[in-house]
Amino acid sequence: MEPRIETISEKKLIGKRLEMSFADNRTAELWRGFMPRRKEITNNLNGDLIAMQIYNSDFWSTPFDPQRRFEKWATIEVADLEHVPDGMETFTLAGGMYAVFLYQGHPKDGAQMFQYIFGTWLPSSGFLLDNRPHFEVLGDRYKNDSDESEEEIWIPVRAGVS
Repeated sequence: MEPRIETISEKKLIGKRLEMSFADNRTAELWRGFMPRRKEITNNLNGDLIAMQIYNSDFWSTPFDPQRRFEKWATIEVADLEHVPDGMETFTLAGGMYAVFLYQGHPKDGAQMFQYIFGTWLPSSGFLLDNRPHFEVLGDRYKNDSDESEEEIWIPVRAGVS
């Protein structure tokens, strides 16, 4: 599966965040706290949800450590950061180049896709992983807890050394 390569401009996001690790995955807790309040964000650009991960620069070093902590966000893209509901935070996602993969299948099976991206595609792609946030766009075809679900996986990349 080949991704499309896109260069995006800055995105303004509003949402909630939690610190976690793959071993201590708090994703469900994060989204349970965000989803009932998402309608309080009134200046959203579209109906898409954005799940974002911020990893430290050494996060992907070998050997991989499932206890290594990172920050996960549940967000919506907005036109500006002027109207932030109480208890929510803002994040400005810097622009840059991304490899965008379409994932189709049950969300719980997504780990196989990430293994392919990092274990197969990236090492042979000519790109290097960039130290910027990773994110998934959960659009109108995303169906939580369904084999019919679709989402886009955005991996930050930069040109490799030639």
